[in-house]
Amino acid sequence: MDDDVRDSIQRVINDHEFLSWLGVEVATFEAGRVELVMPHDEKLTNIVEGSRGTIHGGVTASLVDTSSGFALRTTFDDPTAPALTTTDLDVTYLRPARSDLTVEAEVIRAGESMGYTDVTVYGEAPDGEQKAVVKGSASYRLFRESR
Repeated sequence: MDDDVRDSIQRVINDHEFLSWLGVEVATFEAGRVELVMPHDEKLTNIVEGSRGTIHGGVTASLVDTSSGFALRTTFDDPTAPALTTTDLDVTYLRPARSDLTVEAEVIRAGESMGYTDVTVYGEAPDGEQKAVVKGSASYRLFRESR
């Protein structure tokens, strides 16, 4: 995909009140694959003692869902204007998310009416290494024009 398409997708995110509030940015937008980044922000963290400073699980679940939808957009003739909706979302939390996050979503299969993705959310571990903090997958109903 070219930079113009990636920029168009970033505008979709910027115009979406929730995603823009999260600060999500498109790092990579290519056939079958999307990489998003989200900066750590205190407004998105838990306030309960013991998990204070960790990004709320609902935020990372939203990143799994959102990145899946954008990865599946790459399978449409016009990725800036597809019709699709989540039908199933699976999220497994591996470790606390306490840093900026990088989300990698890959299309596993995209048919005429259904699409499936595999997603990993990475964050910085206490040792400074980037490690998976969330593993997820999604299925989507794809509404393609009749061919």
